[in-house]
Amino acid sequence: MSNPVYTLLIVLASVLASVLACNSTHSSAEQEKGFDWEHDLLLAQYDFKTDVDDLHSVAALATLLTNTDFSNIKYHTVAGTYGIQDGLYVPPNELMQLAFGNNWSDAHQDKTKALQRVKTIALETLKNNGAIWIADGGQSDFSADLVREIQQEKLAFKTTERIHIIQHSDWNEKVTSPAALAFVKANADYQKIPDGNALANGTPGFRSEQAVAMEKLITDQRIRSIWRLAINTANQYNGEEGRYLNEAIKSGGLDFSDFSEVCWILDVLQLENATHFFEFVSE
Repeated sequence: MSNPVYTLLIVLASVLASVLACNSTHSSAEQEKGFDWEHDLLLAQYDFKTDVDDLHSVAALATLLTNTDFSNIKYHTVAGTYGIQDGLYVPPNELMQLAFGNNWSDAHQDKTKALQRVKTIALETLKNNGAIWIADGGQSDFSADLVREIQQEKLAFKTTERIHIIQHSDWNEKVTSPAALAFVKANADYQKIPDGNALANGTPGFRSEQAVAMEKLITDQRIRSIWRLAINTANQYNGEEGRYLNEAIKSGGLDFSDFSEVCWILDVLQLENATHFFEFVSE
């Protein structure tokens, strides 16, 4: 004859094990879940110091957002999210305004103001059960400050679960302040992906030494104007006054390699190169 108390303990232990297993599975599923188009926020950040490739990357994002499949994405952009690198800033304000209207913040002009605005936007998403996906098209110093600000709100979740930071560049990591880089790796879901400057490595390669015939594929006059301004501004500042000389852009090609992070976040990884991107958005 079995002991009733012992039997009850066995049943309770079994139930508890089942609950823990379900919670573990749920947590794993949450971590593996990609960008939620209904609830999540895409935060595209650009350093603009000193490479002019960010200008082309801005134009690429603006182009994608005009595609009907991507036009409803919740997003915000930030300029001036640089780290500890030397060199002069590339003025992007006219392009940012043309590309995104008022949906961008200027961390170069006023970092504190930009940080508070982005924090407010991020908190709105987080409090509505969404996640933040940061495409760090530059260094992670601004991202580190943003995560710190959000942690001060004492929200009922870990920032490692709901703030995802995507970085593609070894150089960007090297000129992020060491403390900031260590902080985001410990306090966010930091993902280092293959470099968007190269082809056939797991992310699209958006750096082309050759001219890309996008005029035949882009018919939207506003997007044409954005690309014209991005290209002209890049040509003006490329290598100027000690800024980095982007050889691909100098040779008449395009470089929107930082856009590979956006493609990673939105799971648009079937693209191989710049030409394929323009074909994709024109479909």
